[in-house]
Amino acid sequence: MTDVAVRGSLWLFAVNLVSKSSQIVVTLALALFLTEADLGAVALVVSVVNIGQVVQAMGVYDIVSRTALDPLRTAGTVLTMSVATGAALTAIIIAAAHPIAAALGAPEAAGMLRLAALTLPFTAAGGVQMALMHRDLDFRRRMLPDAGGMLVGAAVTVTLAANGTGPTALVLGLLCTAVAQPVLAAVAGARIRPVWDQEAAAEAAKWLAVVGPGALIAVLLINVDYLAIGHVLGPEAVGGYSLAFRIAWVPYIMIAVVLGGVLFPICAELVRSGRRDRLPATLHRFTIATLVVTGGLYVVVALSAQGIVVLGEQWAGAAGLLVLLCGYGLGLSLLHVWYQVIRAAGHARQYLALEAAHLVLLLTALVFTTQRGPAAVALTQVTVVWLLVPVTWLVLARNGLAFPVPLRAIAGVGGAAAACLAISTVLPDSTTVTGLIATGLLLLATYCAIALPLNRTVLIGLKERA
Repeated sequence: MTDVAVRGSLWLFAVNLVSKSSQIVVTLALALFLTEADLGAVALVVSVVNIGQVVQAMGVYDIVSRTALDPLRTAGTVLTMSVATGAALTAIIIAAAHPIAAALGAPEAAGMLRLAALTLPFTAAGGVQMALMHRDLDFRRRMLPDAGGMLVGAAVTVTLAANGTGPTALVLGLLCTAVAQPVLAAVAGARIRPVWDQEAAAEAAKWLAVVGPGALIAVLLINVDYLAIGHVLGPEAVGGYSLAFRIAWVPYIMIAVVLGGVLFPICAELVRSGRRDRLPATLHRFTIATLVVTGGLYVVVALSAQGIVVLGEQWAGAAGLLVLLCGYGLGLSLLHVWYQVIRAAGHARQYLALEAAHLVLLLTALVFTTQRGPAAVALTQVTVVWLLVPVTWLVLARNGLAFPVPLRAIAGVGGAAAACLAISTVLPDSTTVTGLIATGLLLLATYCAIALPLNRTVLIGLKERA
């Protein structure tokens, strides 16, 4: 990996550490101050807005990262397209808020949905600004708009929730985050003027024809379970599931998304410079890093899952869901990293086919499992994502992107997980925050002592030049 990539990954990790840490604080605050039904209603509202954000973003990171045209004019053109789409989506959601909320089993959430829809034009603008930073791996400048915006929103949410505002606290926090991001991005130097360049628009439209649907499918994959549970079982059932999902989502966001965010522009540059033969070795190093690091975090979270009761006894049922969703998160982390190379190598249609197959399998299974409860939905997620792992590996092999199976990494993760499991069986159940932290640190230290020495290539490979 180049020095720029190393610095970029460290800064992106720092950005995610701050922003996702603030999300963890928000999650804990919501669990402390909201009921299961309230948390479920909020989760449904956020799911709808997340889908809107992806529709308006239109694969903006890919477009700006890959373009050979003037990146500023391309960014300005995409900004015009994204903000216009965001404004149109805002109007549609506001007008149809009540029937949408009713279809999700939470008609009382219509007001929150209208308020949350106001975030879309702002997140559209901020997304383009950060995409331009992303192109140059300039994650240091992203710290201010990305992490800074999240901190502003988190502070608003926690303050309002503690003062009894209820589920609306999160929506108001989201709005503050959305407004702050483009403002802070401009302060950081990402000043993009909306323009219209016909050539850039044509290039964007061509790329969006493949990446756009893929991005939409990707966001549906991580939100359709909420929507299905809400529609069939109601917002209260969504509450516990969403809490477990939010916790299990953290290692994926903090590690896999960081590594994938650095890997894509690296691979895109290798392709542009005619060094495609280096793609398998690069992916090999990133796969080992993903497997070892996210694997360790998921082992610790899964073995500490019963500690979720420190947030309140009403969340005890979410512990089993959290264990299952840790398995889902690990599989999704691998897929996310592998997809970056498939897309960067110019096989975007194959990436789209994989994502579409994932969504079809998941939707088909949810038709039969959702009525059996959140645990059945979580098990469905785990099963489907791991079915896609060998399929994706075959796609990599077919395109000459596969690498030797990282047996040392797999053995290290497996052995470390077994040791952590043995230790967890003799530890007392943690019923306090202090006890939970101590247990987690002990398990993490055990995991690192076994897994990291067996995978020194993780550290060495990340220092080497591609």
